[in-house]
Amino acid sequence: MKIGSALAIYLLFWTITLFAVLPFGVRSNHEAAAEAVPGQDSSAPVNPMIGKKLAWTTLISGIFFAVFLANYHWGWVVLDDVPFWRTRGPYAPVPPQG
Repeated sequence: MKIGSALAIYLLFWTITLFAVLPFGVRSNHEAAAEAVPGQDSSAPVNPMIGKKLAWTTLISGIFFAVFLANYHWGWVVLDDVPFWRTRGPYAPVPPQG
């Protein structure tokens, strides 16, 4: 796998993981009984802890990417293992004749 492809795939893992991690530990002004700034939305987080979430996102996506890269290298699960995506074997779609 080329470095550009690996970087793009890691970025996809990182972005998806970030959106999964963002809601954890967030408390709104109402939940924290804090004073709201005039014009602030009531659901705005009091302390979003972005640094901690970025660190967790990097760690978790690194683990996911390492598993993906190991599977790519050693071929534990390939497309032919997915039942509806077979390209070879007894259940592969038959190309049209004629």
